[in-house]
Amino acid sequence: MSGRRPNVVVVLLDDVGYGAAGTFGGPIATPTLDAMRAEGLAYNRFHTTAICSPTRASLLTGRDAHASGVGTVLNSANAHPGYEGVLRPETATIATMLRQAGYATACIGKWHLSPPWESSQAGPFDRWPTGQGFDRFYGFLGGETHQYQPTLYEGTAPVEPPSDPGYHLTEDLVDQSIRWVRMQRSMNPDRPFFLYLAPGATHAPLHVPREWSDRYRGRFAHGWDAERDRILERQIERGVVPAGTRMTPRPAEIPAWDDLGDDERRLAERLMEVYAGFLEHTDVQVGRLVEELKRDGGLFDDTLFVYIVGDNGSSAEGGLPGSVNYMGALQGVTESPAETLAKLDEIGTAESYPQYPAGWAWAMTAPYQWVKQIASHLGGTRNPMALTWPNGVASGGLRSQFAHVNDIAPTILEAAGLAMPDTVNGVPQEPMHGTSLVYSFDDPDAPERHTTQYFEVYGHRSIYHEGWMASAHHGGVPWTVGRPGVDRPFEDDVWELYDLETDFSQAVDLADAEPERLAELRAIFEREAGRVGILPLRDARVARTRMPNLAAGRKRFTYHPGAVGIPESNAPRMIGRSWTIEAPVTVTGRASGVIATMGGRAAGWSLYVDGAGRPVFVYRTFEIATAELAPDLPLSPGPHILRVDFTADGDGVGRGGTLVLTVDGTRAAADRIAATPPAIFSIDETFDIGLTSGSPVGDHPPAFPFRGGEIERVDIALD
Repeated sequence: MSGRRPNVVVVLLDDVGYGAAGTFGGPIATPTLDAMRAEGLAYNRFHTTAICSPTRASLLTGRDAHASGVGTVLNSANAHPGYEGVLRPETATIATMLRQAGYATACIGKWHLSPPWESSQAGPFDRWPTGQGFDRFYGFLGGETHQYQPTLYEGTAPVEPPSDPGYHLTEDLVDQSIRWVRMQRSMNPDRPFFLYLAPGATHAPLHVPREWSDRYRGRFAHGWDAERDRILERQIERGVVPAGTRMTPRPAEIPAWDDLGDDERRLAERLMEVYAGFLEHTDVQVGRLVEELKRDGGLFDDTLFVYIVGDNGSSAEGGLPGSVNYMGALQGVTESPAETLAKLDEIGTAESYPQYPAGWAWAMTAPYQWVKQIASHLGGTRNPMALTWPNGVASGGLRSQFAHVNDIAPTILEAAGLAMPDTVNGVPQEPMHGTSLVYSFDDPDAPERHTTQYFEVYGHRSIYHEGWMASAHHGGVPWTVGRPGVDRPFEDDVWELYDLETDFSQAVDLADAEPERLAELRAIFEREAGRVGILPLRDARVARTRMPNLAAGRKRFTYHPGAVGIPESNAPRMIGRSWTIEAPVTVTGRASGVIATMGGRAAGWSLYVDGAGRPVFVYRTFEIATAELAPDLPLSPGPHILRVDFTADGDGVGRGGTLVLTVDGTRAAADRIAATPPAIFSIDETFDIGLTSGSPVGDHPPAFPFRGGEIERVDIALD
């Protein structure tokens, strides 16, 4: 190791299972990961938390997720200890520590660690990246975003969506990373830097240019059952799993490939082809950053580069058939097979919002059981990881010591020669729970030092201890987000026991053979759960408690231009009820642009003035229903009042209703919408006045700011 503090780059991909990447035996080419393994070290027993926000919290703090305050994905945050979705000051981030030690710091890409009620322009911004130790932030706040028309922020300010027809978010994020590194080298070449690059890929929506997905045409016609067997063969051949590793069975909830109909297979194949192209495209973009570091003299040699391939296992949230618009599928609103097949060629384009079937997600976690969300089994928690550091790490090795995402922060501190501070910003710090991996850099046979680790998400739980794992699945399936989970007593869960020293894939349950060992591990889980403060256990799918909300208790709202980037969850709740929008505007020329909008391409509504100066209102419910009110009535110069009334068809979620657009008190157009979303329009799209900050609901360009007049205000009244 050199005496100079290394630069640090951490890349975290999204929703990639253990068996997807070619480097780890998967069917998808990952040339950058191949090179990382050849030039550095690959870890084949590296683990995440099984779901997004907790993994990111654990990665950045070096603590267990619940101890950091983020024990569940922010969408399911509640007031119970450990699940609040609010980073605790006692668990400061590695970015804060490095910045205070003299590092330049940047977070580029996905954050998903800001509570929704703190994610608007009203602030506060303490838990945005720039409040958590990063000098620069460029990316998106939520769990996902449209890859062609993303909802982006620079620092704490919304960024107008790109209008370049060739734009793709992953390419943009890597471009931004390269520019930031170059700027650091130009202005202060002796100052070390920390770059955290977290693409939204390969989280849904699966968006990638067609030339990438077409590379995989016909490559998955054999189906997910056969693909798992092929993956395991390659994994053994490439040495990332031991010879003799057994394949685990398909969950009963997922159909066999041979039981699908022809049309179901056509859809499933195309969705998997798009996913494969998306992952390869992402890995190649990461490679552009690596090449930039290598191009700049000895910069790469002086950089600890950590490449984590997935923040959890593959996502099965597209449901059993997969979907052209998975945001509806998550809520139980699926398009018909005929509608899906009619849009087969749109999959992967800006006009789609797709996710592949649960069967392919399961295949991509081979050889393990289950997928994302299922913290009880390795399919949810085991991910590939590789790292390079030519000045500090030998090349071409495989490391099999147990490792966890909370090990990365202490590894960075040790590599940088820094001790963890006792206090940060005056707040005494909780010790890191992870174990530095530096001990394994030079010794493949070094005894593992991270010997105990608990896991828990949605009541699914497990405990690793000295080579053994006890696991308890808490019921339900991981493709019903937004709908109730299984509300059953924890004592009814069945515990399993695995000897991971001899059973690499968690395939042989020894619970009946070793009841005393199982009892010992269950007691260790209880101890660890008590340590992080989550006893009694609660399932965040059903243990919902009211969190702060900027719109709670209100039925009348007034917004002015400049109110943009408001999270849907903290905007007026316009689902499952009647409502009215009224907007006084003044036209001074040929007006056009968005007046008010909520949601995006997946679903939402938009009131805008089209290019011909005519008022338009569009309501979109996924792929199943669209209403458009578009009178041939250009707005003349002067003041106008635009009003939209929605009258729901009675009480209850998902009901349709009648829409009426009036201009200056005169009925101008009306239409019916057959159905409305049961729960949400989207996860990451926003509520905006005067433009759209993400993908458009209506048939107009991205952003589409209002021009040729002035919006006085937008009033919303809820029934």
